[in-house]
Amino acid sequence: MNKPKLSIIILSWNTKDLLKQCVESIVRDLTTFRVEIIIVDNGSTDGSVEYLRQLTEKGNKSGQNDKLVSPLTLNKITLKLIENKENLGFAKGNNQGIKEARGEYIMLLNSDTIVKGGAIEKLVEYLDKNPNIDIVGPKLLNKDGSVQANCGRFPNLFVCFVMLFKEHFGGSDFVRCSPKESKEVDWLMGAAFMARRKVFEKIGGLDEDIFMYMEEVEWFYRSKKAGFTSYFYKDAEIIHLGRGSSKSGKKEPILNIYKGLLHFYKKHKSLPELLILNIMLKIKAFMAFCLGFLNKNNYLKETYGKALKIN
Repeated sequence: MNKPKLSIIILSWNTKDLLKQCVESIVRDLTTFRVEIIIVDNGSTDGSVEYLRQLTEKGNKSGQNDKLVSPLTLNKITLKLIENKENLGFAKGNNQGIKEARGEYIMLLNSDTIVKGGAIEKLVEYLDKNPNIDIVGPKLLNKDGSVQANCGRFPNLFVCFVMLFKEHFGGSDFVRCSPKESKEVDWLMGAAFMARRKVFEKIGGLDEDIFMYMEEVEWFYRSKKAGFTSYFYKDAEIIHLGRGSSKSGKKEPILNIYKGLLHFYKKHKSLPELLILNIMLKIKAFMAFCLGFLNKNNYLKETYGKALKIN
C-alpha cells in the first residue's frame, strides 16, 4: 500500500461531539491525496472510544457508502485508533500518534477544530511549492468568525514581562497575535500546524515533561535552533472552538503555563534568566492573590495561591 501524503494526528479526551464534528470536516475537505487520520484517545469516559471504534471500522472498509466517509474520499483515507487507559497529556498523546505516522507531512490538529474550505489541502500545497518552509500553520478563527491569536514570540524575559504584567490587562498583541499577512513566525499554536516529516525525525516530538500548554512553544524553539523555518499562512482557515479538553476554566491553563515557562527556562536558558523569571512569576502571582483577597475572589485566591508554590 502506498504511503499517505499526510498524517493527521488528533488527540481526544472526552470530546466525542467535537471530535465527530472535526473528523467530518476533514473528510469533507480532502479529495486529492492519500491521508491517514490517527486518533489518540486519552482515556475518555464519554463514549468517545465506542464512537471511534465504529469510525475506524467504517473508515477502513473500502467500497461501503457510509454517511461519514464519502465515496469520493473513501479509498484515500485510512483511520487508526490508539486507545490509552488514562489521560497522558497533550505531548505524550500526540507523540504516540507521531510515532505511528507514515506520511510525508505530519499535522497536529485539535479535536475542537473545524476545517474550512480546503484549508488542509492549501497547507499541503504550500509546503509542496515552498521547499524552504518546513512548518506551516493556518489562520485560526473563533466560532463567530473573528480571528484567534495563534502565533507568538519566543518567551525571552521581556516577552514574559509583557505577558505577565501588560497583555492580560492592556490587550497587547505583542506576545501573541494573528498576523494580517502570511509571514515567518517563531511559533504556532499546537491546535493546528503541519510539518515535514524530517523536522520530527531530527528534533523529536513534543517534550513529555510538559503535560499541557507551552509544549508547542518549546518544540518550535528546538525546531528554530535546528534551522527549520515556521510560517503562518493566512489563506488557510480553521475554526478553533477552544478548551475542548479543559474542564476547569482558566485555572489549570494558568498553572500549567507557570510550570511550562519554568521548565522551558530550566531546559534552554541560563540560571540568572531562570531566577529572574521565577521572581516575575512570584510577583505576578502575589499581586493576583492579593487582588483576590481584597475582592473576595476565590478563583484568584485559589489559582494564584497554588501558583505561588510552583518552582
